Amino acid sequence: MCYSAQILADFSKYRRLGGDLDLKAYVEMAGWTRQKGNWVKGVPKVMRDVFLDSTVPYEQEAREAAMAAYRDAAAALEQEIAEQSERLARTQVVLAGPKPTKKAANDQRVATNKIAAARAALAQVTDRRAGQDYARVWPGGLMPVLMRDPETGQRRVVPMRFRCRLRGWDETKERAMQGTYCARKDSLQTAWRELWGSNHGVIVARRCYEAVSLHRLQQRQLAPGERDLSVELEFRPEPEQDMLLACLWRHSEATDNEPAFYSVAVITRDPPAEVAAAGHDRFVIAIKPENLDAWLDPQPGRLADMMAILEDPIDAYYEHEVVEKEKDAE
Repeated sequence: MCYSAQILADFSKYRRLGGDLDLKAYVEMAGWTRQKGNWVKGVPKVMRDVFLDSTVPYEQEAREAAMAAYRDAAAALEQEIAEQSERLARTQVVLAGPKPTKKAANDQRVATNKIAAARAALAQVTDRRAGQDYARVWPGGLMPVLMRDPETGQRRVVPMRFRCRLRGWDETKERAMQGTYCARKDSLQTAWRELWGSNHGVIVARRCYEAVSLHRLQQRQLAPGERDLSVELEFRPEPEQDMLLACLWRHSEATDNEPAFYSVAVITRDPPAEVAAAGHDRFVIAIKPENLDAWLDPQPGRLADMMAILEDPIDAYYEHEVVEKEKDAE
């Protein structure tokens, strides 16, 4: 599986692969993330701000959608800061009194962390400096995906949520099936048959991240009484290069409860030897650039050719290193 990836977030950079930015999908993305309260946390900055300074008439709907999402995000963050500040003040009264409690001390710590996190996010709302081309995305976050429009045949760059919602699912069903940010290669003709051979795309990435058990990374068994600890690994291809990660996508129509949105799953395979030795049992598939045209244009009766593309990924050795984690606010 690939629980996080460092993806190319700048829409314009995808144009070198022949894709035009889908403005309608961008507006849908802004609407979806506004409703979910996920505009700042779930969308890389370079994606959020691509239209903020635009004066081109046909891009104004996208600009207004981004501005509205920012306004909603600012209001929610300011409310969070106010609520946590009140919580912090209450705990400080208890801690200064004759009977300070462990609960008050914990509440003080949590409130302080939440205020700091909300202030950091709020700073992004007003910061108009350019973001990084590459950004890290977790399941549920938004990323650009290059796909071929089934109706027009044109390549489009579409913002998609990194967790695919399959046909017939609602949000409750999806949350019960959290693993659909990955599509196993050996399940493409069963669980993923609706999208396999039709809705193909690629995600441009530089790194991917996996959680592995420490004892598996160290290639040993758990000692008696030892807890199974998890560490995070960053994998990068050598030679260094952009990876075109094969993926499947789906468009969900608007409902009474949600705007329309696109979602995506990256296809995974059995790991190469060096990834398996590091303790992980699945890995992404970076297709060769010369196979991009065929991958984005699957034809009926050509599923064997599509599978051959997946079975012939780029020739790379995946180096890894342990990622030092920062403690999140609770």
